[in-house]
Amino acid sequence: MAETKQKFTEQQIHIAKIANALSNPIRLAILELLRNKTCCYHGDLSVELPIANSTLSQHLHVLKDAGLIHGEINPPKTKYCIHEENWQNACQVFADFFKKA
Repeated sequence: MAETKQKFTEQQIHIAKIANALSNPIRLAILELLRNKTCCYHGDLSVELPIANSTLSQHLHVLKDAGLIHGEINPPKTKYCIHEENWQNACQVFADFFKKA
């Protein structure tokens, strides 16, 4: 029996990447903190959240990879902010997805 490969649209892949980034309560907490404070340094986030710095870094990486946040490196600190354009795009992508569902 021949195997068929499932092909996904760019939109489906995009939605899944954002959904994955939003699928963890720590990442949601990070996004809420950044929305309330505009921007925040890594060290300040580690004080606010009950997780190890290395774990925080992993979560920030997932959010950054999904395009929801961006980091500005000013050694020795990194400041993170919501990526406004991508955030608005993500809101619209989900609104459109649920509207069509």
